[in-house]
Amino acid sequence: MLDHGAAPPTTEPSPDKPRVPGSRLMRRKPVERLVAEGEGGALRRSLSMWQLTMISIGATLGTGIFVVLGEAVPEAGPAVTVSFVIAGLTALFSALSYAELAGTIPVAGSSYSYAYATMGELVAWVCGWCLILEYGVSVAAVAVGWGEYVNELLAGTIGVTIPDAISAPPGDGGFFNLPALIVVLLAMVFLLGGARESARANTIMVVVKVAALVLFCAVGVQGFRSGNYENFMPLGMAGVSAAGASLFFSYIGFDAASTAGEEAKNPQRDLPRAIMLSLLIVTTLYVLVAAVAVGARPWEGFGDSEAALAGIMEDVTGQSFWAVLLAAGAVIAIASVVLTVLYGQTRILFAMSRDGLVPKVFSRVHKKSGAPRANTVIVSLFCGVLAAAVPLGQLADATSIGTLFAFALVNVAVVVLRRTRPEMKRTFRVPLSPLFPVLGFAFCVWMMFSLDTVTWIVFGVWMAAGLAVYFGYGMRRSALR
Repeated sequence: MLDHGAAPPTTEPSPDKPRVPGSRLMRRKPVERLVAEGEGGALRRSLSMWQLTMISIGATLGTGIFVVLGEAVPEAGPAVTVSFVIAGLTALFSALSYAELAGTIPVAGSSYSYAYATMGELVAWVCGWCLILEYGVSVAAVAVGWGEYVNELLAGTIGVTIPDAISAPPGDGGFFNLPALIVVLLAMVFLLGGARESARANTIMVVVKVAALVLFCAVGVQGFRSGNYENFMPLGMAGVSAAGASLFFSYIGFDAASTAGEEAKNPQRDLPRAIMLSLLIVTTLYVLVAAVAVGARPWEGFGDSEAALAGIMEDVTGQSFWAVLLAAGAVIAIASVVLTVLYGQTRILFAMSRDGLVPKVFSRVHKKSGAPRANTVIVSLFCGVLAAAVPLGQLADATSIGTLFAFALVNVAVVVLRRTRPEMKRTFRVPLSPLFPVLGFAFCVWMMFSLDTVTWIVFGVWMAAGLAVYFGYGMRRSALR
């Protein structure tokens, strides 16, 4: 266990008495204070390593393979399998850094809290603001994909679909995406019951979606044609990296597990294990499914549907039954992503609220359920409306850039904490540090620059808005003031 009584290093400025002008922006929250707040906090420690792993898989395994694959293949061609490997490798370096910090600072807040302890309040705020973009927009993006598979399921079972006017957002031929709003509200209901109850429901859904993807591989491989791989990289390495950057949005799951630091029974031991195990399982499934999908359908045939896997199943078998079965699995699978990512978003805001950087309403915990109920309702309504009004492609890229930026900061945080607090007990250590954290940082920056100009403009506007909120509200109300 950590020595919670150890004094912060003398090199760290006192949070209560800034020594130089502007030092309020660099004030750090001592690790001991972070951990003490977590151990004495209002959230309940009820999650086992198995449940943490399921949260991580639940937040990761879903839209990236069920939905976004159909948009990534036209960018990379058959080399989309390489795109998944690149995205997975980038995630691996960052996951190692997350595992070390999650075992050392086991609190809610994920990379926001790690940045607060290592790089100061302003950087922590920027990181937290990116996480709000990452999680909030991800929930919306995933919910949009859920509606596509609901239509596939309805068409295959009762022969009707939800009209485009109420199943697609403006710009995609519709007026309002009602299914996307519904799945977010359903996730909200589960979360209001508490973390343990939500984790149980998520575990069941994860088992179903893993089974659905294994079924796809078993059926889809029967239609495998090696000729589909002849022109392996038709759009060059630029297309592969662009697809990898878009697909990276699918790898935020282990970040969601780290947000459960204050609700894990044994966080120092279980969080690092859950993060690494979930990343291994997810990356393996992603690459296998992508390889089978491209082998069963020429890459030019992707992009016409966001429910590509169900279409491939029907093409291979000539029967709608298998496509319906996969669509049912996808509906459950994507719902679990909405549930777990929404959970992560509420815990990020909980940590920021406890630090005074956002209103206190986000850190109020219901005594009976142990859940931040007002926080959950506010976040759910915001994400639900966003999902109903914005197309999937724009949401996915915005999520990717926020995720990559936050992951880059986590890699830096590992190096900083190793130098400033070398004496701290670490239940997991990144191998070959600082080489691996530097590689993780470099991969994240490279993939960020693979995203298009519009995504960068959106990111810049979001960051400007975040800084305005911080200087107008957060800096003045910080608990470290």
